[in-house]
Amino acid sequence: MLLRMLRDYLGPYRKQLLIVLALTTVQTMCVLFLPALNADIIDNGVITGDTGYIWRVGGIMLLVTCVQVVFAVAAVYVGSRVAMAFGRDVRGALFHRVTGFAAQDVAQFGAPSLITRITNDVTQVQMLVLMACTLLVAAPITIVGGVFMAVREDGTLSLLLLVSVPVLVLAIGSIVVRMIPLFQVMQDRIDRINEVLREQITGMRVVRAFVREQDEADRFETANDALTVVSLQSGRLLAFMFPIVMAVLNLSSVAAIWFGAERISNGEMQIGALIAFLSYLIQILMSVMMGTFVAVLTPRAAVSADRIGEVLHTESAVAQAADPVTVLPPRPSIRFDRVEFRYPGAEHPVLCDQTFEAQPGTTFAIIGSTGSGKTTLIDLIPRLYDATGGSVMVGGHDVRDIDQETLWSHIGLVPQKPFLFSGTVASNLRHSKPDATDDEMWEALRIAQAEDFVRAMPAGLDSPIGQGGSNVSGGQRQRLAIARALVRRPDIFLFDDSFSALDLATDARLRAALEPVVADAVTVIVAQRVSTIRHADQILVLEDGLTMGLGSHSELMDTCPTYAEIVASQLTAEEAA
Repeated sequence: MLLRMLRDYLGPYRKQLLIVLALTTVQTMCVLFLPALNADIIDNGVITGDTGYIWRVGGIMLLVTCVQVVFAVAAVYVGSRVAMAFGRDVRGALFHRVTGFAAQDVAQFGAPSLITRITNDVTQVQMLVLMACTLLVAAPITIVGGVFMAVREDGTLSLLLLVSVPVLVLAIGSIVVRMIPLFQVMQDRIDRINEVLREQITGMRVVRAFVREQDEADRFETANDALTVVSLQSGRLLAFMFPIVMAVLNLSSVAAIWFGAERISNGEMQIGALIAFLSYLIQILMSVMMGTFVAVLTPRAAVSADRIGEVLHTESAVAQAADPVTVLPPRPSIRFDRVEFRYPGAEHPVLCDQTFEAQPGTTFAIIGSTGSGKTTLIDLIPRLYDATGGSVMVGGHDVRDIDQETLWSHIGLVPQKPFLFSGTVASNLRHSKPDATDDEMWEALRIAQAEDFVRAMPAGLDSPIGQGGSNVSGGQRQRLAIARALVRRPDIFLFDDSFSALDLATDARLRAALEPVVADAVTVIVAQRVSTIRHADQILVLEDGLTMGLGSHSELMDTCPTYAEIVASQLTAEEAA
């Protein structure tokens, strides 16, 4: 998966990679040329006392060094830009893939894991690309060029490389192989840390309300200790790596000096050649070490690439039709035809044999006990989930045959948990209609009974909204979410328990203001309060996914005991009548 990802996402940057290769080649040749010049100075200048020769060759060395520095800086600059662009492209691809997931796809991976994959996992692969562009490219060039130059200085002494290089590679390879499974466990435990932190931050009020700070601290400590254990295991293996490299390097240098001194005493080698050979030996082994450093990153990057690939190659459970319907009637109706739905792996369906129709200009309400399937039913209309049996029809077409953008353009959804994005009041309202005018937004706020508190804010429509609507109350957040749906003026309104945070007076005013706006639209309301839906044209009573009753308030009072029980628990006899 790692190689496939590198091939796919580095493909557009082939020219830049070739430039990095060319710059690194020139830089490496300069580095390899310097020991040879140094040997000439020693053998032909220092030993003979020729100061002029020393100055001339020294000047050449200075010029070569300047060229090497310039090309090295340029290579790092271009390589860094390629690595950053690679990370940007992979993050962008992950983001677009995740935003196209259905709700069950997100649940399959889990939000904490998806966040880790988009951030930490991409960073691991990006770091490998960065190190490859800045270090790994130079390593093979240095090794090949260094071996050539070392053999040029003394072929017999170069036989040391046949021992030192394989020993170094085998020692490092055995360590890297042991680190691969540890990195897989490490990424999983980072997911767990993110999961615990996310729950503790979002549920901070609950934690404090039940005085569970110590329990949550213990839970985090457990997850943290688990990550620490595997990190220490991989760290211990990594700690062995560099001492091994230095041991091989130093032993090789000692051997080179030992045998080189004997060859010098026999007149078979010059002092300058031995010093140059030592420089090439160190450069070769250091290049192996640089390659090793990148090799250390490779297992973790490979694990991260596999995790990224799982997301990128997961097709959304809600797939686009091959030849989708792109035009719907001006006022589409909604029809459920023997609809069944069960979550993946569940033994029993959440919804069974749901058949009903909601016409334009009518209000269709859904009521039932907690867990009866109300939210799941309403989520089938905009295809947050796909029905596992039967068909959901909008405008006479199965929603699975309708282009998703077309379907959503006709729907205004207010979810059970209203969510606001960080930004301003205006930016949140414009999520449903990007070109909405100020007048349109104020009108939507007036209908949603949110105009008063927005005008009371310091900057009105430009007042800041915290992430998730953290700086407004639950009722204000709910009304802003309703206003956001109203700005679009869609053909289908879906209110999923969207009035639960409102007091009865505000609820009544809001519903009265809504009547002329939704007069020609299909309005589907999920509610717990009978007072919210008692005037609906049709009321569907759900219990354990089954239809217990369908009709108006007065009809259900006579024919549906379940509905009568709900009414009796909320309204007085006079109100119910």
